[in-house]
Amino acid sequence: MQLPRECVLLRIFFSEEDEAPDGEPLYAAIVAKAREKGMAGATVLRGPLGYGRTSVLHTAKILRLSQDLPIVVEIVDAPEKIDGLIPEVMELTQSCLITTEKVQVIRYGEGE
Repeated sequence: MQLPRECVLLRIFFSEEDEAPDGEPLYAAIVAKAREKGMAGATVLRGPLGYGRTSVLHTAKILRLSQDLPIVVEIVDAPEKIDGLIPEVMELTQSCLITTEKVQVIRYGEGE
């Protein structure tokens, strides 16, 4: 699969305990949807510290190792593919932050 040089980075921010409508972890549902749609790839990042709109601090302290930590899903692909994925992500999510930004793909896959 080739990616155009001018792509879009989609980021979805939410909490580790968030679930898709069917009860699946939200991050797993988003990655599955991206894969189903043939996106170039998706990465799930788990943050050790963060807060959102409510200003409630979520942290990975020694006694609270996996207590609803911040999650970011990142997906890079062609603008039209990202535009097609966003409505499906919106159906899966309730409370989250979704952002996009233009990016340049320097390398995707093996080098020449």
